[in-house]
Amino acid sequence: MDYAATLLNHLPLTRRANGLAGLLAKTAYLSRQQLKLISEAHAFSASRHEGQKRHSGDAYITHPVAVAAILADLHLDYPSIAAALLHDVIEDTPTAKDEIAQKFGTEIASLVDGVSKLEKLNFNSRSELQVESFRKMMLAMVQDIRVILLKLADRLHNMQTLDSMPAEKQVRIARETLEIYAPIANRLGMNTLKTELEDLGFRHAHPFRYRVLDKAVRRAEGNQRQFLKNIAEKLNHALREAGLKATVTGRKKHLYSIYRKMETKKRSLGDIADVFGFRVIVDSVDECYRVLGVVHQIYKPMPGRFKDYIAIPRINGYQSLHTSLFGPNGTPIEVQIRTSEMARVAETGIAAHWHYKEDDQEVTPPQARAREWLASINEMQSAANSEEFMEHVKVDLFPDAVYVFTPKGEIMRLPRGATCVDFAYAVHTDIGDRCVAAKIDRRLVPLRTQIENGQTVEVITAKTARPNPSWVNFVATAKARAAVRQYLKNLRQGEAQDLGRRLLDQAMRDAGTPLRKIGDDRIKALLAELKLKNADELFRQLGLGERLAPLVAKALLQPASAAAASTTGGTASGDPVTPTPIAIAGTEGLVVSYARCCHPIPGDPIMGYLSTGRGVVIHRNVCGNLSEYRKQPNKWITVSWQPGIDREFSAEIRIEVDNRPGVLAEVASRIADAGSNIEQVSIDERHDDSAAMLFSILVRDRKQLAQVIRSIRRMKVVKKLSRTCT
Repeated sequence: MDYAATLLNHLPLTRRANGLAGLLAKTAYLSRQQLKLISEAHAFSASRHEGQKRHSGDAYITHPVAVAAILADLHLDYPSIAAALLHDVIEDTPTAKDEIAQKFGTEIASLVDGVSKLEKLNFNSRSELQVESFRKMMLAMVQDIRVILLKLADRLHNMQTLDSMPAEKQVRIARETLEIYAPIANRLGMNTLKTELEDLGFRHAHPFRYRVLDKAVRRAEGNQRQFLKNIAEKLNHALREAGLKATVTGRKKHLYSIYRKMETKKRSLGDIADVFGFRVIVDSVDECYRVLGVVHQIYKPMPGRFKDYIAIPRINGYQSLHTSLFGPNGTPIEVQIRTSEMARVAETGIAAHWHYKEDDQEVTPPQARAREWLASINEMQSAANSEEFMEHVKVDLFPDAVYVFTPKGEIMRLPRGATCVDFAYAVHTDIGDRCVAAKIDRRLVPLRTQIENGQTVEVITAKTARPNPSWVNFVATAKARAAVRQYLKNLRQGEAQDLGRRLLDQAMRDAGTPLRKIGDDRIKALLAELKLKNADELFRQLGLGERLAPLVAKALLQPASAAAASTTGGTASGDPVTPTPIAIAGTEGLVVSYARCCHPIPGDPIMGYLSTGRGVVIHRNVCGNLSEYRKQPNKWITVSWQPGIDREFSAEIRIEVDNRPGVLAEVASRIADAGSNIEQVSIDERHDDSAAMLFSILVRDRKQLAQVIRSIRRMKVVKKLSRTCT
């Protein structure tokens, strides 16, 4: 502090007036050399922002100083403080990163550059550009966590001065804060920052609701002030009697937290048990549990409302004992018990005992949790496009956790709603990919079963097992969803290549020359003309319908000079040939799909239509949509059903019946008796004496469908029955 005062005495009055005095006082924990560097960074920033004003009319330098002061309150390292002072010079002044690196070093320059790239982020729109910006922000955080700490401090000061902005912009920025920045602060365990961001965001996003709730809470606080004081005195007295040295303070739940609880649980303010509470700070973990015993002797605990976050910390590293009690006259009160170290970590999270390098000797719980999270983000970003990545990260930003045990007794943290598949992927990606069954508390359960607190979960795997595409519909964790989607992408590529090879071979045989008889040199020449890397890429494009097999076959049989043009249009020339059908197994679904307009099932005469990006779409030969497709004969593919298909297909039937009570149940019963399941039912038309119903049912083939139709036609109430087709 003495050196800071000495340094200030040698500075011009204008420099001291721009907030440097307060900043140097806050950063007295740094060395002399570091304080000198911060003073130089302040001077550099002030000179570059000379003449610039904020919306409030204040000199622009007041903003970077305020951001640096927020980080100084968290006791961050000097590169972070210096970068905060310089964080807008690249964005808002003609200053290059190299100039900052030359004057202040590459570490500070990298931090400034990292924050500068995030300055124009806007999360209000769902456009690809803004989603990609979100991805860049998260990946910048992966590279250096201090980048996001700088951004959070920058956002906090902008929220503190948001009143000077237009009302519409206030609402947009406030919603960004509530949706993105406050959850990130919470995920990093920075409760103080998170709380202020939430309350400021709430005040500007919902000003009327904020005012009403604030007034109600203040009124309740005034009415209960003496009541709360009496409880605090009683707690203090009991703790002294037990020989426990503790600090008891009253605590008021912040407004946004109260609002969210009222909104999600549909409760009034009077029904929220922990609007007011008490925090007890002691010196050791042992004393935390002793305090809990004393508290429970004074007031009876509420059943099911005790949480031990010391033994099992929250996902962001937070530790404390929480208990809800029946206070005087049955009034609910909450008590939180923690050590002074836990209290400091709870408020500042990852910034507590700031260490950011990998070789640190001490790692706090929030730092360990943050590193786990950042590792998972880094893993996800390589396996997802921008929108999927944003979806994954948003899922992880709201972790309402459950805690379960592995068979070896290890504790696993998962978000509420997580299933056995999520658990498997949390253990290891390979375990998730190969899981076939699961046991909860030694009892076999379906993989989609949601896990609950305290359960022991065991995953059964098989070497030949692969992820099931349907898992995407029920998994809750970003890691599981990303892994399944990545597998499906790879599967789709492989299936497209296989189908493309079959399509080209068929087209070549139809032209009289099998693909195996075409020389490698001719294929390489065609790939060069088409600017493709390899034959697999050509097969993939054929399988996805991006190129037409008859035209590629024609190009392979032509001189190389005409090959590329031939694959983009026209029809194959030569004598007519009888096409060889491609056998469709029925188990596809990625590059082979079944048209919803005509619902083809095994046994139906069918044809395939090459749809760009979708691969082959199978239609019945009688489908009305084929009249449009016949204008593009090169996209037709002759296909047939493979024998012995073991799966169910959707078929749609339209039934006209007498309009009387119970007829729907009678028809449904006949369908079930014929061994078919109903996917969907709707009323197509209804009159006084008749009604028309549409049933979507699952059948194996035409034979089973015929059995269903015969069974329904025997009903006296049925007037007409037909299979639908557009």
